[in-house]
Amino acid sequence: MELFNRAPKVVAGICGLIIAQQGYAAGLVEDSKLDVLARNFFSNADNRSGAAAPNYTQEWGQGFIANFQSGFTQGTVGFGVDAIGMWGIRLDSGKGRHYNPQGNTFTGNVFPTDNGRAVDEFGSLGLTAKAKISNTELKYGTLVPMLPVVMSTDRMLQQTFNGGQIQSRDLENFTFTLGQLDHVKGRGVTHEMGMSIPGANNALTGEFVNKFYYGGVDYKPTKDLTLQYYYGNLQDFYKQNFLGLKYDWQVGPGILSTDLRHFDNRSDGANGHDPDFYTFGYYGDGVTKGKVDSRLSSALFTYRVNGHTLAAGLQQVSGRSDAVWLNQGDGSTAYFMTESMIAKFQRAGETTWQVRYGYDFARVGVPGLSFLGMYESGSNIRTPAGDKNEWERNLTLSYVVQQGPLKDLSIALRHASLRTGVSTQRDSDEHRVIISYPINIL
Repeated sequence: MELFNRAPKVVAGICGLIIAQQGYAAGLVEDSKLDVLARNFFSNADNRSGAAAPNYTQEWGQGFIANFQSGFTQGTVGFGVDAIGMWGIRLDSGKGRHYNPQGNTFTGNVFPTDNGRAVDEFGSLGLTAKAKISNTELKYGTLVPMLPVVMSTDRMLQQTFNGGQIQSRDLENFTFTLGQLDHVKGRGVTHEMGMSIPGANNALTGEFVNKFYYGGVDYKPTKDLTLQYYYGNLQDFYKQNFLGLKYDWQVGPGILSTDLRHFDNRSDGANGHDPDFYTFGYYGDGVTKGKVDSRLSSALFTYRVNGHTLAAGLQQVSGRSDAVWLNQGDGSTAYFMTESMIAKFQRAGETTWQVRYGYDFARVGVPGLSFLGMYESGSNIRTPAGDKNEWERNLTLSYVVQQGPLKDLSIALRHASLRTGVSTQRDSDEHRVIISYPINIL
């Protein structure tokens, strides 16, 4: 197990203060929570185009994610400590099915690499000190942010970040968030690293920095309407402004949901002049790397009625570069409408439409069983060889046990197929089986 470098010193100081104020610590213990997520994860990926290895990968493992959240000490300022511990065990993955070139230490689909092979096991421990005044909470240490400008991703285990964040709900209907991150630990690695973007995140020769600043506000003027503004700045790479709107309203017998998102991405620092910090895109005359310059706008409309979910959406990327997000090259998630199992549909000039259909089988007497299908089609991708197209199909069938000793155990069967005309992306089919069992201990 590995501790974060800075958090233990802060936690030790907080714990000392707590001990000194034992008479005020009742809430610290009484409000503590501990749960463990046991997740069995199988992935099979078949790369159907291109010559570079691997053409086929398969990995299977058992993961455990333990989350501890203390309460707060009593008094005007409450103090507490959180912790997240993770452990992954390899059940299957030979060298030929986990290939990772040039001896890098990044992950395959699930596990870290050791001399081209998946490790037998890996894990980490992250600690977070926290303080609370009224409805304002300060955290320092291990963070798992889920915000439009920075999203933690997971697979068998969870991606975590190190830094500090303050979040306030003291003003009614508003949530204010402000933070700074300095390191990230991937969902399938054992070490912390700096942060980067596509085009600069090569594991051996890439550029990584240790400053990501972010802040924003969520405003709910009514229970059905949410307005968002967020700002993100990855030092020497990009500055990003985000606007979002979510609105639900009753239409006939169902609910119609509107989800509007807009990202404005601009160059910052070295990205404006140093090729080592450039990102992907198309800049004319055959040039495919340059500074960040993109806008991504999307709209998704979802109608839910009688167990059915019908959705349609449109996304447009404009500017010379691809849309950007935090991506160290070891697996990441972006807050794009088109985020899916394989692709993100975020390329320069790309216009993407998508449709979704879901069904909750509780309507026909099988509670816990659900289906979701999605199809996306991207066109007008700008490349030196002319405009290219791509499409992806995602299918998910899942079941959650409703009662008995295995209550809340879930099984998800997932399939994705990607076909693309972009030379740097491979046609691929992928299958996943995910079995998750949450265990509440405290």
